[in-house]
Amino acid sequence: MKRNPRKVKWTKAYRRLHGKDMTQDATFEFERKRNRLERYDRNLTENTLKAIKKIDKIRVDREARHHAMRMKGKRAKEQKEATKELEQSIHMVKAPAPLQQEPSLTLPKIKVKVSLQQSEENRMEE
Repeated sequence: MKRNPRKVKWTKAYRRLHGKDMTQDATFEFERKRNRLERYDRNLTENTLKAIKKIDKIRVDREARHHAMRMKGKRAKEQKEATKELEQSIHMVKAPAPLQQEPSLTLPKIKVKVSLQQSEENRMEE
């Protein structure tokens, strides 16, 4: 019928031209290897399992170190906030009559440095 074999789908020329030929393809070789049994080295497997344990320990240590660094100043910050809260609402904790009788019951005043910019903002609000 005078057809071009490269255009007829069932010919070897077409399959080779369009990348359908599996006989010379790398994936075909891979598939053939897949059915063969693989020989394992006992020492390599043992070393790999040991390395997995070491890597896991290192990862856990790094996570713990990262968490400790993130939480480093948290306790001091919470303590400052608690002190500030107590100073602001001391009247709720202690009655005013005993405070007038004995001034030692009050918390000592803590001096806070205020920058010039903050003091100007406070004046503008007033």
